[in-house]
Amino acid sequence: MVTQSSDSRSFATCLRLTRTIAVNSVLDVGVGAIAAMGAVVLCGHAPAGWPVWGVAVLGMGGIAAGGLPLRIFVQHWRFAGRSDFWRLGCACMLAGLLAMGVLVAGGGMLAGAVPWCVVYGMTAFICMATMRAGYQRWRQTGPRSGRTGCPVIVLGDGADTTRFLKLMPDMAGRVAGMVLQSRQRRPGRRVRGVPVLGQVADLPRIIPAMADGGDVLLVVADTAFRGERLSAVLRMVHDTGARVRCMPDLSGIAGDQAAPLYPVRLADLLNRPALSVDEPGLAGMLGGRRVLITGAGGTIGSELARQIARHRPEELVLLDMGEFALWQVDIDLREKAPDVTRHRVLADIRDPARMEQVFARFQPELVFHAAALKHVPMVEENPCEGLLTNAAGTRIVADIAARHGARAMVLVSTDKAVNPASVMGVSKRVAEMYCQAMDVQARMAAQDSAMRCVTVRFGNVMGSTGSVIPLFRHQLERGGPLTVTDPRMERYFMTVSEAVGLVLQATACGMGLQATCPAAVLRRGGVFVLDMGTPVRIVDLARQMIVLAGLRPGRDVSIRFTGLRPGEKLAEDLFYKKEILQPTGCPGLRMATPRTVDLAQVANIMDALTLACRDGDCARALELVRELVPEFAHNPHGMDMHIPAGQVDVERNAS
Repeated sequence: MVTQSSDSRSFATCLRLTRTIAVNSVLDVGVGAIAAMGAVVLCGHAPAGWPVWGVAVLGMGGIAAGGLPLRIFVQHWRFAGRSDFWRLGCACMLAGLLAMGVLVAGGGMLAGAVPWCVVYGMTAFICMATMRAGYQRWRQTGPRSGRTGCPVIVLGDGADTTRFLKLMPDMAGRVAGMVLQSRQRRPGRRVRGVPVLGQVADLPRIIPAMADGGDVLLVVADTAFRGERLSAVLRMVHDTGARVRCMPDLSGIAGDQAAPLYPVRLADLLNRPALSVDEPGLAGMLGGRRVLITGAGGTIGSELARQIARHRPEELVLLDMGEFALWQVDIDLREKAPDVTRHRVLADIRDPARMEQVFARFQPELVFHAAALKHVPMVEENPCEGLLTNAAGTRIVADIAARHGARAMVLVSTDKAVNPASVMGVSKRVAEMYCQAMDVQARMAAQDSAMRCVTVRFGNVMGSTGSVIPLFRHQLERGGPLTVTDPRMERYFMTVSEAVGLVLQATACGMGLQATCPAAVLRRGGVFVLDMGTPVRIVDLARQMIVLAGLRPGRDVSIRFTGLRPGEKLAEDLFYKKEILQPTGCPGLRMATPRTVDLAQVANIMDALTLACRDGDCARALELVRELVPEFAHNPHGMDMHIPAGQVDVERNAS
């Protein structure tokens, strides 16, 4: 239904467009008359037998007839570019030829008409091109451009700067110059009319010279300028006091909407490129199916629910123990995917009877198992609870899903399962081993109806519940200090939306919907590993968050080293060193082949493990875990902090 206000806006837009075309036509046709009379002056004579007013009419008619087929009257003067000026030149050439034809047809001599027509066409082009260029210049430097604001430095090449000038016309007059990544153009030269101030490495010298006691805005117009390069820019300009803003991608701008600048986000500083997934393939896998998500109220589970809902499943079952978390994700889906049938289920994955009821009622075809206890020090204090939830709970979900005919179960695992040093990590490794054993048995039996168990392993996601980033934000709000366990501590990071997208892509591969995925590796118990890029030092992350908050590390906010917590390691691994990673044919996805155990053997040990945990016998439970995971090097007390030479915490004492 079209509202009256939208009709009014459409009429106003049409009226404004008609008015603009009319003004352009009058100006250009008027220039035709001026160019015709100017040609008379330059040639020293009028075409034979033509009065002055007739020459003016001829010039106007030539521009009108020559410009109409080339659409010069609908050009947007403010954004006129090279192609527009080429069309303008062709229109003036056509106008000269038409005027020559009229003169010859009227009885004039060709030899006398040619010089006047050439001068007429050239004069018309110079006048109209000058008008357009002058208007562009006025728009950039006139009183409407906000020239009284702070100077703007654009980081990017000529194309990036042009994009900025077009999408942010009100700031165009404040552009003092541009800085380039390459050294092909030297300072003092101009690119697209904007002076080159230097290279990116020269920013600490350029910005103070431009500031002149005031603020400077640095706009990163190159959308590919992210990761470590952007981090280096932030470090360079930090002491200058300049504000840094980024340009959005063109895909996020619609119509004539102004391009909003946004502050640097933490995701922009990740040392990895963004990856895309096969959306049509995921739609075919998820569309019209019954899908169950355990842990649906958590960070990964809620994002799984949002992305799956986009592909219109028949039913979406959201299962979680937390009432508030489940309510939150349901409210979000009610707004974003109101047409998807949703069921909210409060249940404990450790309760076999309750899970039987859930699966018998909803008969899910796809199960995404994201429910887990993930906080390492807390699981260290409650090891039996961690093992019951992460290991025994996963087994319960997998067994019941297989009995009720699910096509696939996807286990969301963690890099802490590789060479585990914590109870949380080893509990996830036990869960991996059970799902691997189930999957190997199903694939070796070559039963198409048997459930596929797909295991996906990745590192930290930015902003997840209990992770370091929300902790740093909370500490920044309180004025610091930011607490880091060890200056050598590093972790893999990925945005939650990208991680979940790749989990769905791995599901398609594991179910055989991607022809490029190596089936032989899957038959050996292959585990999908997300490409997390390079690890990030936590102390660097803390410094970057302080800088993004507009503060100075070590001066405004200090960083305090506290030592490793129970169960923590300095660095996590995504795969075992002896494993040979296999490509999957899908960007961002690889496969590892960790050691597998026979399903009957792992089931017997897990029976005893579950009994020991329910009896509260933690020592016995850890003994059984070591039988399955002999590489488990438990670190229950943490380690003493070690600060390398030259990195004594000046920041800790600065405040």
